[in-house]
Amino acid sequence: MNNVELWQSVLAQMQFHISRANFATWFQNTEIISKDNEKIIISVPNAFSKEWLSNKYNKLILKTLHDIDDTIRELEFVIKPQPIKNAVLKTPTGREEQEEIQLKFEEFKINKDTNLNPRYTFASFVVGSFNELAHAAAMAVADNPGYTYNPLFIYGGTGLGKTHLIQAIGNKINDEAKKKKIKYISSEKFVSSIVSAIRTNTMEAFKASLAPIDILILDDIQFIAGKNKSQEEFFHIFNSLYEKNKQIILSSDRPPNAIAELEDRLRSRFEGGMIADVSLPDYETRLVILKTKLQEKNADLPEEVLDYIAANVKKNIRELEGALNKILIHGKINPNLNVETTKKLLRGFVFSPFDVANYKKIIETVAKFYNLEEKNLFDPTRRKEIVKPRQIAMFLLRKELKYSFPAIARKFGGKDHTTAIYAYKKILQENEENNKLTEELNLIKQRIYSG
Repeated sequence: MNNVELWQSVLAQMQFHISRANFATWFQNTEIISKDNEKIIISVPNAFSKEWLSNKYNKLILKTLHDIDDTIRELEFVIKPQPIKNAVLKTPTGREEQEEIQLKFEEFKINKDTNLNPRYTFASFVVGSFNELAHAAAMAVADNPGYTYNPLFIYGGTGLGKTHLIQAIGNKINDEAKKKKIKYISSEKFVSSIVSAIRTNTMEAFKASLAPIDILILDDIQFIAGKNKSQEEFFHIFNSLYEKNKQIILSSDRPPNAIAELEDRLRSRFEGGMIADVSLPDYETRLVILKTKLQEKNADLPEEVLDYIAANVKKNIRELEGALNKILIHGKINPNLNVETTKKLLRGFVFSPFDVANYKKIIETVAKFYNLEEKNLFDPTRRKEIVKPRQIAMFLLRKELKYSFPAIARKFGGKDHTTAIYAYKKILQENEENNKLTEELNLIKQRIYSG
């Protein structure tokens, strides 16, 4: 494997460990310029990139390189802007072909007017039982924006296709003859813009810039929780667009009723349209996703290899595609792939529940889900906002890890074990009767088992 192929392999893996925005920002115009025994030298375009990659991504890049070539043990970044040139690649058969080495930074194809990525279309979206309601709602909104479901609120765990789906709506509308003004924004950037407008006293100008928008798509809206001034300004922006029948599309990692520190008036607005979830895909859908990705890449793999990936990589769709890419990269070097080789290559992707679910993970996930500090779960208080999460943590320790009730009691400061029994039974009963709690438990468990 030459340096270009090695770096392409690294980039393919990095996209599944960091956000699209970070990948696009820090890995553009980077390449391996030399490999000297155990050391790899990577060129970067400027000092800022060098500092960021050295401090933030050094370990992740080194681990990824080491996974591909275990002789690599050291990294160095040097500032050297370098255009990508034509090079000679060897095919697995040994035949040399002249190919243009073009790193496929899909994120750089983003439409500058809409912020949409043209890759995200309904045609490339795999529909299954885990997302069919969300997909149907999205299609309906794309066909009749502003009138069918407004707002459309799609929620679910990381890497399950929420961003793909909400951007597919924008892309379908944008492709139609009757042009509408569409804007896709991450909530983090949206909040940052509001804060900047407040600081510079330009809020009215910021609102005016959003007024002509026909379709506003906000990703990860839960980010706005707890930011009171941003929520207040967004409330007015929301109302202004809504009253003019402008379509609002939102995504979140949880339903509106589970977003802590969200103002009631905003929660009410979010719940006033259509709420749909995307959950974990089943085995059959994972297999279809893999085959669809292979078709897109014009590649092929043995059926038993695909079956193993689909049966064992269960975290999310992003992880599934990452596993597929790793196998395809290996297949370029060694075309004789089989299940045993696949098992070895995917050791980092395949987990049993007990690999990722443990006491620390459960406490950390429950606390974070309810916007609490971990120590709050152990406070001897009867406040409702603490009691419920504490009972859920006790329930999950019993249900998922099979802890004994006395062991759970000891973990929570030596409480009588009857307290743990009461908590378990209470959550068990409420789970059967309360759809809201069932949703919350499912989302918490998704996070626990996502590693």
